[in-house]
Amino acid sequence: MRYVSTRGGSPSVDFEGALFSGYAPDGGLYMPEEIPKLDRETLKQWSTLSYPDLVIELCSLFIDPELIPKKDLKGLIDRAFSRFRHRDVVHLSRMKNGLNVLELWHGVTYAFKDLSLSCTGQFLQYFLEKRQKHVTIVVGTSGDTGSSAIESVRGAKNMDIIVLLPQGRCSKIQELQMTTVIEENVHVFGVDGNSDELDEPIKDVFADVAFAKKHNLMSLNSINWSRVLVQMAHHFFAYFQCVPSMDICPLPPVEVVVPTGAAGNLAAGCIAREMGLPIRLAAVVNQNDIIHRTIQKGDFSLSGITRPTLASAMDIQVPYNMERIFWLLSGSDSGLLRALMEQFDRTKKLCLPRKLHAKVSETISSLSASDEDVIQTMQRCWEENHYLLCPHSAVAVSYHYQQLASGQPSLPRCCLAPASSAKFQDAVLQARLVPEIPRDIQALEHMKTRYAPLRRGEDWTQQLRNKIEDLSQQRRGP
Repeated sequence: MRYVSTRGGSPSVDFEGALFSGYAPDGGLYMPEEIPKLDRETLKQWSTLSYPDLVIELCSLFIDPELIPKKDLKGLIDRAFSRFRHRDVVHLSRMKNGLNVLELWHGVTYAFKDLSLSCTGQFLQYFLEKRQKHVTIVVGTSGDTGSSAIESVRGAKNMDIIVLLPQGRCSKIQELQMTTVIEENVHVFGVDGNSDELDEPIKDVFADVAFAKKHNLMSLNSINWSRVLVQMAHHFFAYFQCVPSMDICPLPPVEVVVPTGAAGNLAAGCIAREMGLPIRLAAVVNQNDIIHRTIQKGDFSLSGITRPTLASAMDIQVPYNMERIFWLLSGSDSGLLRALMEQFDRTKKLCLPRKLHAKVSETISSLSASDEDVIQTMQRCWEENHYLLCPHSAVAVSYHYQQLASGQPSLPRCCLAPASSAKFQDAVLQARLVPEIPRDIQALEHMKTRYAPLRRGEDWTQQLRNKIEDLSQQRRGP
């Protein structure tokens, strides 16, 4: 299995190359050169697998056994999920009116990113130990990625991690999950800006290819292929849990509702669909609605400002994984992708060609949910089911309630729940509900914190470069 850039200007790489690269040298994102196709018999066999075993089967299709033998792969995945609180790793809650919620948040930080990042951390460790190498990971976060990335590598001897978080723009608990980790290899910056603004110094640092190479820099944002790969398992598991029967021919479809910001889970769903999984995808966003506008009108353009919402981890203007979806749905047309994405990078505006837009809107339906929708959904779900949704999960469930209200007959539907309500107490209180706070989250309030501020008006790129150089210097010694 080889991986190619969506923009077609870089040589192909193997899984290890894609894992350590993040962006391809030509600015594109890595995608598998060929998407494996699964027949009905394979899907039927997979339908009885546990979530971890599904991840192993999926990864073994995309990672050559010469790189990670299947026995080693099983050990890595088992280790990745060993700290999850639920014995099944993920859990489906079935509720009134056909509401199915797939809880992806039973990891250490109570967010879905624990699933893919715990595996990615194991893959990195495996190769670094083999090659006797060290990397510095640089991550920008809108809320959950940072803490999940930190937990996946904390204490590792061959990795340092630098996280930039948007101070005051993610929930207090999300911040504390990052700033209370006091480890030699963990370095946190609190940025006086939003998640799109803090991405700029990270892009600048990676754009200096010689600097990035000298200091062995890599990213763990959802541009990293390994995260998208593991996230495909959500869609397979959702399908197998919600399909009425695996004995019907052809297999009946299930709708998977994806609350999305950077579109990593959505890209994973599109690839799963391409592999032969009979799912329909619904992308649901908050008021930062570039994905919704793209699907409805073909308008992939920035809207000016990032609006702060209750679903703060989705307050994203540039959903970079849409590039993977455009590549997939254009029939892997890297020439077209290069032209489109270079135009977008230059002007921040893009009108999709008619044929590509038709393919996108035929593959994915969409909805944009307001904060009012989120509050009403959280309240209704509590009244009907005594079940607390986080605001991001409520974005997905608002789509289910809207479909119910339309009175149209619908497919079996599964809403992905990316985080626990315990992380978003302010939103729960705004919905006039009572937060349920686990003991380990309560304990964060009393723990020592450590971070360095990046203030508005300062040169963030230079400060980030200085930190990276300091870490390299420390490793080299006096």
